[in-house]
Amino acid sequence: MTAPLLSLRGVSKSFGGARALIDIDLDLHAGEVHALLGMNGAGKSTLVEIISASLTPDTGTLSVAGEPAGPLTPRRARQIGITTVHQRRSLVPSLSVAENLLLGRLPRRGPWVRWDEIRRSARAALDDIGVRIDVTAPVRTLPAAQQVLVEIAREVHAGGRVLILDEPTAALGGGDAAHVHELVRTLSQRGVGIVYVSHHLDEVLALADSITVLRDGRRVTTVPAEGTTVSDLVTSMTGGKADIGQRRPAVEPGPVVLDLVGIGTGDRLRELNLQVRAGEVVGVLGPAGDGQSQLFGLLSGTRRPRTGSILVDGRPVRPGSVRDALRHGIRCVTGDRLALGLIPELSVDENVTLATRALSGRPFVRWPALHAMAAEARDRYRVVSIAADPPVRALSGGNQQKVLLAKWLPTGGRVCLLEEPTNGVDVAAKAEIHELVEGLAADGTALLLTSSDVDEVLRLADRVVVIRGGAVVAERTVAQTSRDELVTMTAGGTAA
Repeated sequence: MTAPLLSLRGVSKSFGGARALIDIDLDLHAGEVHALLGMNGAGKSTLVEIISASLTPDTGTLSVAGEPAGPLTPRRARQIGITTVHQRRSLVPSLSVAENLLLGRLPRRGPWVRWDEIRRSARAALDDIGVRIDVTAPVRTLPAAQQVLVEIAREVHAGGRVLILDEPTAALGGGDAAHVHELVRTLSQRGVGIVYVSHHLDEVLALADSITVLRDGRRVTTVPAEGTTVSDLVTSMTGGKADIGQRRPAVEPGPVVLDLVGIGTGDRLRELNLQVRAGEVVGVLGPAGDGQSQLFGLLSGTRRPRTGSILVDGRPVRPGSVRDALRHGIRCVTGDRLALGLIPELSVDENVTLATRALSGRPFVRWPALHAMAAEARDRYRVVSIAADPPVRALSGGNQQKVLLAKWLPTGGRVCLLEEPTNGVDVAAKAEIHELVEGLAADGTALLLTSSDVDEVLRLADRVVVIRGGAVVAERTVAQTSRDELVTMTAGGTAA
């Protein structure tokens, strides 16, 4: 019997005291599309990072074509044919398609780059897998779907025989996703083994040969895709769990504070109508990269909607204006705290007070006032650090998240968007952040919560909206819905 193209045995990984993966076995055969599924925090990302050598497992072995891979580095992984296309694009937007395809491997004659050969090689690489794209075009001018195709083509051209695709269609509509599906099928027919990570269960069942489900760091099942249903997968992913902890007590919301009327972006969101009342928490669920991912830019004013209007207390907010959004009391807490929310090299106190106007407008920083204001915020939000005022990069993920909340929440917002508020934090920090959210709602703030954690949404929200394909496909009060129903609708199935 032919050895698997990729084989993992007994792979485990811990971070501090938290076990992210526990004794994982997985086989990938040549020409197989092997889907990897699981809820948020199940261990998918950790497993992908181990296969691609971004992380080293604590225990376990990895073999390629029957040969032990030994200690892997990212460079060594690529040399033996393990390549990865991450959800976050890694192309260079200002360079051409051809330059991106051969980046790091540009042919030269002495000191001179051989541009004609670059273009010929790029065209041949795309033609070989049936992709038609102008290789001279700057990548930034390509539609999102073509950028994904270029990235996949680059990894195949580099010699990838084990290809990891991490949410490749997350930001794509159905028509664009079909082009990616077609390329995946082409590559599998040529013997490439593909590990396919996706939240779209309908996509997985249509595309995969086999499916592995992770839950709480363990492999709970590996099954053939044929004969498996969405309901089967949801049950495996959730474990039939019904206990989500004590739900936030039901409240009688006040008047409408935030009113989104016919909001559309022209790509991932169309004709969104949504109201949020004072003291109400509205959870927004959807596949990664779908319409709910647009809410941060639209509400914060960093992106202008193509259609529709945003009203706060009945007054229109100027589209695409950060200043006007803040003036109307909209506060947006990003889910990418280090890249977009905090300045890692600045101290905790400096980050906490970045959004405070009381300390601005003077030629000198009032350090005693800054530290006093920050100390009050650190106490209120229970920010714990070893040193008195360290750089924020030195804090744990949970404390970094609390610094981000302390930066924005005390600034008098009428509306607050919380984007993945407990992403990457431990259980204790998560409980504290949930308590802060409950306090905001009790004070009358209108809250929008976008989270990939269904349990978190059910725990905190009064009402849940599901967005798929850029449109609202379901709206329920928490009392009207179940965990499995929400998982099914979010992942593309039809709820009973």
